[in-house]
This record gives sequence, structure tokens and C-alpha cells, in this order.
Amino acid sequence: MDITDIRWNEPARQKILDDADNVLREAVVAIARESDGISSDEAFAQINARIKDRFIDYEPGPDIRTYADAIAAGEIPTDDAA
Repeated sequence: MDITDIRWNEPARQKILDDADNVLREAVVAIARESDGISSDEAFAQINARIKDRFIDYEPGPDIRTYADAIAAGEIPTDDAA
């Protein structure tokens, strides 16, 4: 067996990504619900605080800034249908 053959199978890989998306989504929606009038920088800090310990080697990227900006602009749906 080659060392590069040691990896998650595709269903497991997809589950890992889906779980990670759910962690991010839950944090963004919760912050949007709880934080009326929050600045983008505050939202960015709160997103990072909520998810940093849930991932190995977490580093915030530009996607987190995008969601923080959307929270500050009131663009995140916070109703139960979201």
C-alpha cells in the first residue's frame, strides 16, 4: 500500500465537510439572531471564537469575513425556515 492511499473514503469525506458546514452555519445564524446592530469586526471575532476550537489547525479566511459582513448588514435569515 502506498502512503497516499491512506485517506477518508468519499462518503466519509463528504460527511466531514457537511459537518463543518453545519458548525459554521449554526454559528453565523446564532450570532445574527443574538446581535442586533453588531459591527462586521465584532461579528468576525464572534464567529472565530465560536468555531476555532471545533477544528484542527483552524485559521479564519476571507469566507468568515464575508459572513461577518452579512451579519452586520442584516443579510442573514434568522427565522426557523432558514
